[in-house]
Amino acid sequence: MIAGLTSGLTETALALLPQWGPWLVGLTTFLSCLALPVPASVLMIAAGAFVGAGDLALGTVAGAAWGGAIAGDQLGYRLGRRAGRWLPAPTSRKGRLMREAAARLKARGTATVFLTRWLFSPLGPWVNLAAGAAGYDAPRFGLAAAAGEAVWVGLYVGLGLAFGANMQAATALAGDAIGVLSAAAVAAYLGARLRRAARSGARARPRAHH
Repeated sequence: MIAGLTSGLTETALALLPQWGPWLVGLTTFLSCLALPVPASVLMIAAGAFVGAGDLALGTVAGAAWGGAIAGDQLGYRLGRRAGRWLPAPTSRKGRLMREAAARLKARGTATVFLTRWLFSPLGPWVNLAAGAAGYDAPRFGLAAAAGEAVWVGLYVGLGLAFGANMQAATALAGDAIGVLSAAAVAAYLGARLRRAARSGARARPRAHH
């Protein structure tokens, strides 16, 4: 049921894109940053294809997508700050995502905000709420979020420009690229943890007396 609804929503959004253009792209990125199931990435790829065909302007498409995403991030942050009692229950799936987001923020605040805009994007809306609820520094959050959203917009609109004639190939390439980058990021993180653990163990090991 949900898959069918999402598919129908995507088809409707794509059909409306030539008419509404940047307004629709901006609205979609805004809603996606509030954890609503809208096809933001697919729509940005399609908008990039229209830019490549000369039907839309690159500046307005990219600006609308970026502005919508930033507005969604800021609204999520402020909702987290003001409405803590309305946040998902800790035992629910959304509650578990919130806990994971909070743990990531505590460990690597700025990097977490930046990377969850595009590399670990399913966590993005929950990081917004967690950052607000935890009182994370607002200017630091805003700068990291804006930088991450610029990467997200540039990546997907750029793919539409490059592969406009083949939406399926562009979407598949985006998924593959994000998967590879995610695996590399996880590997780098685990490697850093192992190196720190090895150094800590070496320091803690008593030295032999001669």
